[in-house]
Amino acid sequence: MKILVVDDEQDVKTLFEQRFRKEIRENAVQFVFAFSGEEALAYLNVNKHEAVLILSDINMPGMSGLDLLAHIKQKFHEPPPVVMMITAYGDAENYNTAKKLGADDFLTKPVDFTALKEKLKI
Repeated sequence: MKILVVDDEQDVKTLFEQRFRKEIRENAVQFVFAFSGEEALAYLNVNKHEAVLILSDINMPGMSGLDLLAHIKQKFHEPPPVVMMITAYGDAENYNTAKKLGADDFLTKPVDFTALKEKLKI
């Protein structure tokens, strides 16, 4: 399973690689990282159906995660990627907006990696 993680915080890469070390070593999961919404869209335009799951932060400079979500749901249909939104703020406004835009799930920071692995069934 290829997962695209979108977050403007560079240390997210190290964190995911540490928490999924076993799954990466066993080739159960492969991560690609984008550090902005714009970088994520550029990746998706070149690698259209590689990422089956996108984990995106909501609050990023430039293109927000919600803007990215809207672009993904409008442009990528066959097959549509699963998009989980991640935010440090568990407020109802972001949750409702993300759901309206087609988010498949909503996670809060700090990410509970045990729960995430259960959701991913890995």
